[in-house]
Amino acid sequence: MATALTLFQQQLSDKLPASAFIEDYPRRYAFGTDASFYRLVPQLIVLVADQQQAQQVISAAATYKVAITFRAAGTSLSGQAITDSVLVLLSDCWSGYQIEDNGAAIRLEPAIIGARANAVLAPFGRKIGPDPASINSCKIAGMAANNSSGMCCGVAQNSYHTVKDMTLIFADGTVLDTRCEQSRSKFLHSHQPFINDITALAQQVTNNPELAQRIAHKYRLKNTTGYGLNALIDYTDPIEIIKHLMIGSEGTLGFIADITYHTVIDHAHKSSAFIIFDDISQVCELVKQLATLDVAAVELLDKRSLLCVAHHDIMPKDVHNYPADSAALLIEVRAEDATKLVNLQQQVDQLVAHFSAHQLAIMAFSTDAKRNASLWNIRKGTFPAVGAVRENGTTVIIEDVAFELDVLAQGVKALHQLFDKYSYDEAIIFGHALAGNLHFVFTQAFDTPAQVARYEQFMRDVSQLVAVELNGSLKAEHGTGRNMAPFVATEWGTDGFAVMQRIKQLFDKDHILNPGVIINTDENCHIQHLKTMPSSDDIIDKCIECGFCETVCPSKGLTLTPRQRITLWRRRTELVNQLSNTGDISEKQHINRQLSSIEKDFQYLGIDSCAATGLCGMKCPVGINTGEFIKSLRAKKQLNAKVAPRIASFAVKHFAVLANTARFGLTSMAMVRNIIGAQALRTLTKPTNKLIGTPLYYSAWPRGSSQLITA
Repeated sequence: MATALTLFQQQLSDKLPASAFIEDYPRRYAFGTDASFYRLVPQLIVLVADQQQAQQVISAAATYKVAITFRAAGTSLSGQAITDSVLVLLSDCWSGYQIEDNGAAIRLEPAIIGARANAVLAPFGRKIGPDPASINSCKIAGMAANNSSGMCCGVAQNSYHTVKDMTLIFADGTVLDTRCEQSRSKFLHSHQPFINDITALAQQVTNNPELAQRIAHKYRLKNTTGYGLNALIDYTDPIEIIKHLMIGSEGTLGFIADITYHTVIDHAHKSSAFIIFDDISQVCELVKQLATLDVAAVELLDKRSLLCVAHHDIMPKDVHNYPADSAALLIEVRAEDATKLVNLQQQVDQLVAHFSAHQLAIMAFSTDAKRNASLWNIRKGTFPAVGAVRENGTTVIIEDVAFELDVLAQGVKALHQLFDKYSYDEAIIFGHALAGNLHFVFTQAFDTPAQVARYEQFMRDVSQLVAVELNGSLKAEHGTGRNMAPFVATEWGTDGFAVMQRIKQLFDKDHILNPGVIINTDENCHIQHLKTMPSSDDIIDKCIECGFCETVCPSKGLTLTPRQRITLWRRRTELVNQLSNTGDISEKQHINRQLSSIEKDFQYLGIDSCAATGLCGMKCPVGINTGEFIKSLRAKKQLNAKVAPRIASFAVKHFAVLANTARFGLTSMAMVRNIIGAQALRTLTKPTNKLIGTPLYYSAWPRGSSQLITA
């Protein structure tokens, strides 16, 4: 009897190209990786290239009740972009844009990179509001779905406050284009019960003064814990409520097929200063006063953060001698002209002067772009610095919370106490101080029950401290995901959480959209499916699987990216270790099947198709050049060192002939595969593969390979 997944795929097979389906284990494992510390392997991966295909996938999922998870760039940190069901990836070709009103607005397709959107807006002196640290890698769909913010975004310029319109696809396959009056009217008519329920829910919240007040307080802070309940009190138009509930919903309510943002001014005149103080309480007091000025950014770094980046040339040489309560502020001001910029600098300098007795070092305001880039590299280097020095086998965890500025110092000190209590000696704190938004980073292994228990109890203490004792937000900008799902009710109370459960039920009654994320009744979901990071090679062991390398990889879209190569090689190492440690015959057979599949396909997916350009090393926050790793694997092959240069020389001199021959060969293989099938082709070519040592056909070849080679 056909399974629901089989029927789901069969329904889509005549609507999507064969290359849209990824079924082999190696690629399912590799493509299923995101930047979080969780791991789930999808049963099937589907690649969608446009709105029609996305709608077809969602409709098929609704028909057969198959859970689907949409993922953009996979830079998410809280486990919201992984699944053990169907993972739907956005094709890079779905990356269009349309500038409107002379740059005052921009319509973006979901797969466009955030930095690309800003690049096309730059001539207009505009940019999009959200500015996450991953903006050079993350895609617009993910930024909106997580309500990402960043260093200068604050609350006022995040996706919730700058969204203009959207095209949405709901769980039943219905499309709503909020820009189109006809689409709005049609949706209001066809979904009248849904509209009535949303309106009634908003009225219910408004009629609950305690909850309404809690919502107003929580969203004065940065807050991405749970659904955006502020939509229920900020708007009365049901379309506006729906549109704003989608922001930060992490793909659990519907899919954002495109989004139009109101853009913000990108001031050309900028100046930065970096000051280190001896007392973090005084630093937090200064931040509170700076918040009254028109300051673009104030980034805080505690003493442990400063030690992590002390090797930077621009840093003072005696950081290690500073008091334990030391902290630094990186301050940036921006203005439309030089005169206004100078005025802002003077205002900030006057405030800072009141704290001169606590200053340990100061780099005064300057417009020197090169120097300021070095200062910002200090701040941006804190997170990867922890990753670069962590013990092998551990993963890097970054959490982000937010406090009111009145209790910011109290929050910092309380977090430090929790680090000490649970022996997270390497933990650091940094963050967007103007918004009271603190990130804390620590390393954690999950190899033993004791290690998992330590993390679990630590997170419970953190949630109690932040959400209850100091009335802050547990997730300021990284999204709820799986990591904070058990604590949503802790922050919002039973009545607030009940409203969120109702929202999920109204939008997705069959729970097919990213189940387990945000709304999860399993109180232990944050300690399940934890990612292991086995030591596998000195070159790649420091990889934190962030995905920043992927945008520059030449083989992206053909085979694997650097992150995926590393992920798959780690899995190979893990399977080898498991094989030697188990005596169960059936388990050995299962491990052997996965291991042989990886070893068979990695030759082409991981080794042969890697350009080894080193571009990934330039983007990697911990400096890993995956190309060097691949070269080391190639060197281990039994290819005569004298033969390889001769082959390379011949290839250079006769490239056109080789390219035409390769094109003919790939086209022929594709035609034969289409006629007799992949399994038969593997069987036919197996003897030749063994004879010449180089396979004529790889099962992992993407369909359409013949179209990817040009002379």
